[in-house]
Amino acid sequence: MENPFTPDRDIVVVHTSDVHVDHEYSARQNNGDGAKPLAVVLKAAREVKADVVLLCGDTFDCHNIPIALVQRVADMVRAVEIPVVLLPGNHDPAIEEAIWGPGGLTAVENMHILGVTHDEAVVFDRLGLEVWGRPHRDYGDMNPLETVPARRARWRIAIAHGHYDPVPDRSKRPRASWLIGDDEITASGADYLALGHWNRAIKVGAGPVPAYYSGSPDYAQTVNVVRLRTHGAVDVERHPLDWS
Repeated sequence: MENPFTPDRDIVVVHTSDVHVDHEYSARQNNGDGAKPLAVVLKAAREVKADVVLLCGDTFDCHNIPIALVQRVADMVRAVEIPVVLLPGNHDPAIEEAIWGPGGLTAVENMHILGVTHDEAVVFDRLGLEVWGRPHRDYGDMNPLETVPARRARWRIAIAHGHYDPVPDRSKRPRASWLIGDDEITASGADYLALGHWNRAIKVGAGPVPAYYSGSPDYAQTVNVVRLRTHGAVDVERHPLDWS
C-alpha cells in the first residue's frame, strides 16, 4: 500500500556512481588519496543540503581494499550525517567475506547497503521516500530491474547498476551484461531511476520514467541533484564538484 505521508518541502537527493575507491588507480589520480572522489561527492551533498545520497554501484573498485581505507570511508560517511544508500555493483558485489563484513561500514548508522544491511529497499518514513534496487550479489550476469515489487511510499527512487540498451536481446552472445531496457524502466514505476555503470552523465530511456546515469565523479565532474517537488514534479540538474 502506498504510504500517504507527503513531506511539506521538496526532497533533495544526490546521485552518483562508479566512485571506485581504491589504493591503486584512484589513489594515483588523486595524489595518493583513493577516497578523494567520494569526499568531493559528500562535500557536494552538504552544499546542496541533500536529504539522501545514492551511491549506485562500484563505490569500491574491488574487495581487495586495505582495512584502513575502508575505515576512512566509514568515517567520512558517518561524519556527513546524511543518509547514504549504497548499491553494490559488479566491482563490489554483496558477497560473503568482502568489505561488507561485520563492523566497518555496516556499523555506520547512516549507511544503508542493499543486499547487506537491507535486502532491496530502504524506506525513509519522514520523507515519504522509498529507495529500491537489486544489488549485484555475485560477479555473474543478472537483470537489475527484474521483478520490481509494489511501491511502499509516496515517492519511489529505483537504483540500478548496468548497461542501458533500449531493446535488449538477452538470447544472443557475446553481449553486454546487466542489461536494462526501456520496457523495464517503465515497469519500475519509479519517480526517478538512478543508474550506474557508465562513466558519462546522460539521460536515457524513451518512456515516462526519468532515467539518468550520473557518470563517475572523476569523468563527469558533477553529481546529479534530484529534487522531488511537493507538487509532484521531479527536477534533475548536474552540480559541479569542487576538488580543492
